[in-house]
Amino acid sequence: MNQQETAFSYGLMAVTYILAEDALRDRFLALSGLSPDEIRASLQKPDFLASALEFLISHEPDLIACAESINESPKDIVAAWRNLGGGAGQEW
Repeated sequence: MNQQETAFSYGLMAVTYILAEDALRDRFLALSGLSPDEIRASLQKPDFLASALEFLISHEPDLIACAESINESPKDIVAAWRNLGGGAGQEW
């Protein structure tokens, strides 16, 4: 699997994780303004997947919990977010 495919997979796992956790799901829906139907329609869009990863990255406890849930490192999740276009222009 190449980096883009891996990043896409992490994005889908992140969305699955967010939607499975009631508090995260409710917060994600409230902050994004998206309906469940809009989320389903966006699952193939890299920018949407990047936004789901960014949602987790923006709150470290959520990032760590997701990483543990999907058996990946937080560092790999951040790398997937960057690969999907997250953080563009934020290189320090």
